Amino acid sequence: MNSGNVYFISDAHLGSWAFDDALERERHLVRFLDSIKDKASAIYMMGDMFDFWYEFKYVVPKGYTRFLGKLSELTDSGIEVHFFTGNHDMWMFGYLEKECGVILHGEPECCSIMGHRFYLAHGDGLGDPGLFFRITRPVFRNRFCQFLFSLLPTRWSMYLGQAWARHSMLEHRKDGKNPQYMGEDNEFQIQFAKQYLKTDPGVEYFMFGHRHIELDLMLTRNCRAMILGDFMQLGTYACFDGNSMLMENFE
Repeated sequence: MNSGNVYFISDAHLGSWAFDDALERERHLVRFLDSIKDKASAIYMMGDMFDFWYEFKYVVPKGYTRFLGKLSELTDSGIEVHFFTGNHDMWMFGYLEKECGVILHGEPECCSIMGHRFYLAHGDGLGDPGLFFRITRPVFRNRFCQFLFSLLPTRWSMYLGQAWARHSMLEHRKDGKNPQYMGEDNEFQIQFAKQYLKTDPGVEYFMFGHRHIELDLMLTRNCRAMILGDFMQLGTYACFDGNSMLMENFE
């Protein structure tokens, strides 16, 4: 890894049908990536960067050319770009790795960054309270179900995927606002982190997306849990220089 800062972003939801300014949101993300390219050694994208993404054998969703081009530019320059799949963009089968040079992660991962121990995950599937979500998540991740979906005509499958993603987005955003922080005892990601610490007390940072809230919480004297908000509307991200971790906003 090159010397420089490590950045964490999540939930850009590029291409969402829930908003009218999809192209400007993509440009905003690209401007952010442009602003850090000379300072970054690695960038961790923590899931749901796309509102819906599905790779067919010979076809990928149209659009996103600015973002995909910027990813390629970053990796070509030696910056590591790690992409954790989320619940909106889990259907990745090699395109971003081969064409854009990203390092794809389909599951949560515990790793060392600059000598510090991190637990990294998009955050879905870590105890989500919604019964419907717990039922549908295994279906969406089932390879046979994915194969059946791929047999649909492309225009139908892409429409269904985008429409489902839009419904999910609007359902969880009451009155057009992000969901509220429910308190330390009611946030399932925080409860997961506390339980995980009992088996691996060396973790110093838990880094999550998914919840669309901005949270930086000390769990112990040596461990912080961070939920990255979303880049879609809040423009939030975290920056780690090897010593200090800061949550910031890109305006």
